[in-house]
Amino acid sequence: MTTPSLPTFDDVVAAARRIDSGVVRTPCVPSGALSELCGCEIWCKLDYQQPTGSFKERGARNTLMQLAGAARTNGVIAASAGNHALALAYHGRALGIPVTVVMPRSAPLVKQVRCREYGARVVIHGENIADARLRADELVATDGLHYVNGFNDHSIITGAGTCALEIFEQCPNPDAIVVPVGGGGLIAGVSLVASHLRPATEVIGVESIRCASMSAALAAGHPVRVAAQPSLADGLGVPEIGPLSFEIARGRIKQVVTVTEESITRAILRLAESEKGVVEGAGATPLAAFIQQKITHLAGRKVVLVLCGGNIDPTTLSRVIEHGLALEGRLIQFLAVIRDRPGGLADLATAIASTGASIKQVSHERAFGEADVSKVQVLCQIEVRGVAHSEEIFAALRAREIEVVARGGLREIATHEGYNAHCASSM
Repeated sequence: MTTPSLPTFDDVVAAARRIDSGVVRTPCVPSGALSELCGCEIWCKLDYQQPTGSFKERGARNTLMQLAGAARTNGVIAASAGNHALALAYHGRALGIPVTVVMPRSAPLVKQVRCREYGARVVIHGENIADARLRADELVATDGLHYVNGFNDHSIITGAGTCALEIFEQCPNPDAIVVPVGGGGLIAGVSLVASHLRPATEVIGVESIRCASMSAALAAGHPVRVAAQPSLADGLGVPEIGPLSFEIARGRIKQVVTVTEESITRAILRLAESEKGVVEGAGATPLAAFIQQKITHLAGRKVVLVLCGGNIDPTTLSRVIEHGLALEGRLIQFLAVIRDRPGGLADLATAIASTGASIKQVSHERAFGEADVSKVQVLCQIEVRGVAHSEEIFAALRAREIEVVARGGLREIATHEGYNAHCASSM
C-alpha cells in the first residue's frame, strides 16, 4: 500500500487560488478589550463570518472543485454533526454537485434544517459521529458516492491552511496562533503554513477536556480513540485525531491544552460582549484557554485567536449567557425571608434597587416556606456588577432586617429546608 504524500505549503497556496472566488476572506482584527483581559496583544481571526458560519468552507470548496467524473456526477457524502455538512451542502449547491450528509441524532436541529435548505440530502442516523460514519460508508457502497472526510483529507487540510495564509498577511509576525482542535484538520493546515512562513510563531492547540483526542495521541505517539462526552464545544467532539492531520501537526505545534465547560461558557459570553460576535463553543476555545490561564507564557506577546465557528443554537446561546453571567458573579440567586404583610415585598425590592442592581426574577411561597406564618420565603435572581456589588446588596438587606437564609446556585439553595417543596409547588 502506497503511503499518501503529505500536503505541502505550495498545496495550500494552490488551494487559496482555487477557492478565492467562492470563499470569504474574513477579517483578522486587534481587540483592545480581549488584550486587556488576556494580558497580551490579541488579534481575532473571524472565520465564523463565512456564509455557513465556519472555516470548514475552505476545505469543502477546495475538495469539491477538484472532483471529476463519477465523483462529481454521483455526488459526495460525509458524516458530520454540523459545520462540515453545512459547508459541503452550501458549496455543493453552488458547484452543482449532489451532497448527502449523515448526521447523528444529537446534531443541532438548526444545522439539520440549514443543510436541507442548501439542497443536501440529510440522513439522520445513530447517537454519535462514529455511528453516522458507519451509515455513510454503507451509502458509499450502495449509491456510488464519494466520501469526503471532514479533517483527515489532503484537500480539506490544505483548504483549512488558507486561513493561516490570510492571518500572516493581515497580522504581521504573530508570536502565536491559538487554534481549536477536533479532528485536527485546521491545526494541521495552520501549522503547515506557520512552519514555512515564520517558524518562530508558536501554534497552540486547544481541546475540550471532554474529548482530548490530540492530547492522547501526542502522549501515545499515534492516534488513539478516547471517550467523547457531551460538550458545548460539540464541533470538537472527534474521538480519534485524523492520522494524516496528526502526522502533519505533531512536529509543528508548540503544545496542546484542554479547557473546561466553565471556561468555554465564559469565553462565549466575553466574545458576545466585547467583540459583538456570536461564536460557538468550539470557536471560543482559544479564548477559553486564556480565561483558564493555560497559556500564560504568552503574556505581552502578539497572539491570534482563530474563532473558527459561529453555529450555536439560539436556545443554547441564551442558556450559556445566563450561566456565564452566574460564573462571573454577575448573576446571583438567594433565598430571603420577608414579613408577610403589605409592603414586605416592596421593602425587599427597594433595598435591592437602592444598590443599583437589577431584579430579573422574584418568586415567593407561603404554603411551603417558613413555619412562622408571619413570614414568607422569596427566591430572587438579581443581575449585579460583580462580587463586591452582591455583597453591597446583602448589606442593604441586613440593614432593613431582611434575612438571607441561602445564596448561590440552585444546588446550594436547594439544601435549605423547605426549598424542594417550594419548587414542587411552583411547577
